[in-house]
Amino acid sequence: MTSALTTAATGFGTGLSLIVAIGAQNAFVLRQGIRRHAVLAVVGICALSDAALIALGVGGVGAAVVAWPGALTAVGWIGGAFLLGYGALAARRVLRPGTAGLATDGEAAGSRRRAVLTCLAMTWLNPHVYLDTVFLLGSVAADHGAQRWTFGLGAVLASVCWFAALGFGARLLSRFLARPAAWRVLDGLVAATMIALGLTLIAGS
Repeated sequence: MTSALTTAATGFGTGLSLIVAIGAQNAFVLRQGIRRHAVLAVVGICALSDAALIALGVGGVGAAVVAWPGALTAVGWIGGAFLLGYGALAARRVLRPGTAGLATDGEAAGSRRRAVLTCLAMTWLNPHVYLDTVFLLGSVAADHGAQRWTFGLGAVLASVCWFAALGFGARLLSRFLARPAAWRVLDGLVAATMIALGLTLIAGS
């Protein structure tokens, strides 16, 4: 039992160290959480996607993913273009602050699907997700032999805890973002993050 708990804790720590890094997905979840818009759907997509990718890595699919450089290159170009587009939209909100802020009921009804599709794209169109989550975590899990699935379970738990805390905890920042100027700063950071990551993906493809 102690050995299993130690392995799970190792998986939790390893998974958390990879997930917490600033990235497009985290920036998107944070913004949705602050806006209190489609938070449950976004958190669920991120957590379930990570669980699926971690399962693939623990199951030994990582080597096959790395063996397809052409597929990773295509994903890099598509994902990079997507992030550049999203970054441009965030930059437009900085220049036009009237488009930022908390979602209204009408906006929520009309953009929930868009939020879900955006979250899916940010999760699955990033080649680093496959290299880090599938290959790296899968490789570390393999070192634990028969307990590799226990390690993977710990990593999945880390993903669930992180995205839930980021998405639902972000609303605590909403009172600090009551002024339009604060939203412009947030959107400026989101725009810079998305554009930088988009250019990095395209340059590395």
